[in-house]
Parts: sequence; C-alpha cells; structure tokens
Amino acid sequence: MMTASIRNNQLNLLARKAGYNMALRHFRTAQEFSGDVGNGFNLADALNLALESEKIQEFQIRPVVNILLAEKYGYAFRSENLKEKVESFDNLAKIVGGWTNLQVVFVYTDANEGIHLLNPEDPDPWEEALPLSKDECITCYVGALSDIRSGVIEAALDDAFNLLYGGKARSRAGFAATGNLKQFFEDEDEPALEEPAVQTAEKPVVTTQQPLSPQPSSGGSKKLTAKIAVNVTNELFHNGNVEAWKRVIESYKLKYPGLDVLIWYEGERINDINALFKWGKVKHGVPIMFSVAGESPKDISKLRKYLFEGASQRFEAFLHGAPGTILKLF
Repeated sequence: MMTASIRNNQLNLLARKAGYNMALRHFRTAQEFSGDVGNGFNLADALNLALESEKIQEFQIRPVVNILLAEKYGYAFRSENLKEKVESFDNLAKIVGGWTNLQVVFVYTDANEGIHLLNPEDPDPWEEALPLSKDECITCYVGALSDIRSGVIEAALDDAFNLLYGGKARSRAGFAATGNLKQFFEDEDEPALEEPAVQTAEKPVVTTQQPLSPQPSSGGSKKLTAKIAVNVTNELFHNGNVEAWKRVIESYKLKYPGLDVLIWYEGERINDINALFKWGKVKHGVPIMFSVAGESPKDISKLRKYLFEGASQRFEAFLHGAPGTILKLF
C-alpha cells in the first residue's frame, strides 16, 4: 500500500502552477545544455558560467549533469569518497589536456561550500575548490567526442582518478583525437601574419575601459594558431552576441596585449564583428572561426569557452556593467 501511495504521488509537484512552471524551466534548461554537450563543449564550463550569471541554481546541477552526461550521452562515471586530501590538480590538468578525444567532468561536494563543477582544463574553479578534503564525495564523468572502441572511456575514468591522487597515467590509443577535435595548438602550416594589430593597457583588473594604445612590434615571426570553430547555438548571432564577443576579446587582449584575436567566417577575415550581425545570415548551428596571432598564445581553451557562451542564448552573462566595462575573464 505504501509503495502504491508513493508511486501515485510522484507527480504532485506538477499539480500546482508554481511547481509545473519550475519543472518546465528546468526541462528547458537541461535541453539547452544538451546542445552544448552535443557540440563538444565541457558541461562543467557551461554550468559554471550559468551559475555565475544566475541563469541556473545549484539545486539543478545534479539533475542536469546526470540526465545529460550519464543518461543521454552515456558518459562513464564513478563516485567515491576521497581517499586523501587533494591540494593540486597540476598533474591532472597537464595529462588530461592531451586527451583531445575525451571530455572529463568532476563534481565535488564540499559539506560547507556545496557543489563544485571541475573541468581539468579550466584552473579557476579548481583554485576556488582546493584543497579537496578527504572523505568528501567526488564524482568523475568521462565521455568521448567521437566513436571509440569499448573499454577506452572506462580506462580513462581509472586514469582520471589516479591522476587526481597524484599518480601517473600512460598514453592510450583513443584518448587523443585523430582530427581537429579540441585542437588548440599552433598550426605550423599557417602563414605568418604580417604586422598584426597589437594593443595593450596599463591595468588588467580595471572595470572601466581605459584607452588602448598601440605598441611597437618586438620583431620576429608571428604565427597564427589553427582556426578554431565556435558553433552559434543562439537562434541567430544577433547584436547581443556581437557585444558579448567584443567584451570577451577586449578582456583577452587586455590580459595578453601581445596577442590579437582574429575572426573568420566562410574563409573570409572579419575586421568588424558587427558585420556578422548586419549580414543577418549567421544562424543556429553555423560555425564562426577564430585564431590567435602572436608569440606563445595562452588561454586558448578558455577563450573558446567564453566565445562559445557568447554565441549562445547565455550571452547576457558578458553584458553586465556600464558601457565600456572590461570584464576580468582571464
């Protein structure tokens, strides 16, 4: 009788308007992030930015992670109480950065601070969470970006935990992509860029825009990184997406004044990002390419992450503050 009663009451939440609307908003949120994962984006990055912009609340995290990674996309996963205190993720980040055919997401629960979503390739959330306390719960999800043979994801899951505890992991077939998946490295076949625009600013932490003054080139050959695709996941790459991209690029160039971000669309260099909106033809699912010019490009993965978000429905996260505000993203 009790079992039947519980079963009959499972949908009571939906019997009232408030509960129904809350559930509907959650379903829409999960569906939105499903597209991110399907496009090869790390779910931890997408959810962290959504949390920062208050587009999602912490109680939604576990249901979204489980329904998308475990149920929809078939990520392998394992939960355990930490066997020891974890004070560094440097080794984990170094090795997982080479797993270009895989996505790795850690979900760490701190009894006092709540849930931390951790992508081994994004240091900021780790720095906020560390040290990870012994006996606290952590779950690791590992998924592939392309078809791989049986057992590869499970082996990566084992290695991810070994690396988390400071151990070693050998290179395995299937961990690295054979194509351009997650390709963030310098392409030696790209031609040198002649006289790239280089700008600098005095203080990278200011919140009000300061004039950027050109600096003379230090000389030497300046190369372009490989062109990296960012799929538009908004219905249209409209004016809000354009402004978000401008702020992301301004923040990047403020942090790295010797580097320049170049935008490409259909093989053509775009000098004015506004043109992408004015043309009115950059729609959902269409890729926009970018590359970075200069010596020793840095934070390419994070730059792609923010441009990806700026091309999505969550572009408003980058529009806070007065006009001229420069965000501290890097």
